[in-house]
Amino acid sequence: MNEATRPREAILEPELTIVDPHHHLWDRPAALMAALPPPKHGFERVIRRVPRYLLDELLADMKSGHNVKATVYVECHSMYRSTGPAEFKPVGETEFANGVAAMSASGTYGDVRACAGIVGTADLRLGAWAAEVLQAHMAASSRFRGIRQSAPHDPDPDVLGPLALFESGLYRRDDFREGFARLAPLGLSFDALLAEPQLPDLIDLARAFPDTAIVLNHVGMPLGLASYAGKREERFPIWRDNIRALAKAPKVFVKLGGLANVFSGFPSFMADPPAPSSQLAAEWKPYFETCIDAFGPQRCMFESNFPVDIGSCDYDVLWNAFKRIAARYSADEKTSLFSDAACNFYRLNPEDITCVMPYN
Repeated sequence: MNEATRPREAILEPELTIVDPHHHLWDRPAALMAALPPPKHGFERVIRRVPRYLLDELLADMKSGHNVKATVYVECHSMYRSTGPAEFKPVGETEFANGVAAMSASGTYGDVRACAGIVGTADLRLGAWAAEVLQAHMAASSRFRGIRQSAPHDPDPDVLGPLALFESGLYRRDDFREGFARLAPLGLSFDALLAEPQLPDLIDLARAFPDTAIVLNHVGMPLGLASYAGKREERFPIWRDNIRALAKAPKVFVKLGGLANVFSGFPSFMADPPAPSSQLAAEWKPYFETCIDAFGPQRCMFESNFPVDIGSCDYDVLWNAFKRIAARYSADEKTSLFSDAACNFYRLNPEDITCVMPYN
């Protein structure tokens, strides 16, 4: 998008406390970016627009008008260790995020707390031995809260583009579940990322492990491009029924966000001029309200998914859209949706961020 055409909006409810439970950080040097082939997928085009998103860029977004007090970092294959056993290389990402968190916690940049919680990754297909990797993450940072092991898959490779890396049925594999069983005893949670048609895999996983805290990323990633173009509304009832089934698992939460990316195929993606928050809210509202009705506000958390979701809007416009969607909810329900559900799920330190709800 042309920066000059981006809409500047008045900040809605500027005093409302926000904990952003899902963002990334990365740095891709110019030489690396120049060596990449031309982008063929909308996801690649967005990522090319943001070669660097580190503490300075995150702080600029956090301080762009909304009252964002803390964030949770979520893995994105950033800053892995360059040496050592392959299984332990992702621990470098936790070390990196913890360094950024320590910078923020120093108070040098104000009273915000970036990366107050950290979600790393590990290959749970290691089975019982995955516990060794999980413990290495825990040793690397007291802020480490759990892992995300992504599983998006679709028979049509044009749907997921660069994310078409994962096998079908990952969450149903015996070796994956043997590793997954190590999370709860260590007090760790699981971030689930998969495509909408795969939601039954997560429902089955949640039923098999009722004591493990799970949060569904991006409302289950509805699809609306390639072979799903024009079919998003047709598939909405299927998605809705699966969301309702998933919500029956009491330790499963859901992140309300991620619909600003290419996969859902909304008209607002890469629109010129960029869509205002009113249009974004109208596009996303059926999905978010369905989740809130199914899970309740106490198990739903608005997420930015930045900088990935910059393909549709800036950070301040994104949170305005969320606030428009939340307008009909009570003050207590808004507190859950914008901060307390995230604090609860990720056990954030109350000294870092005001969290009304204690973690259970």
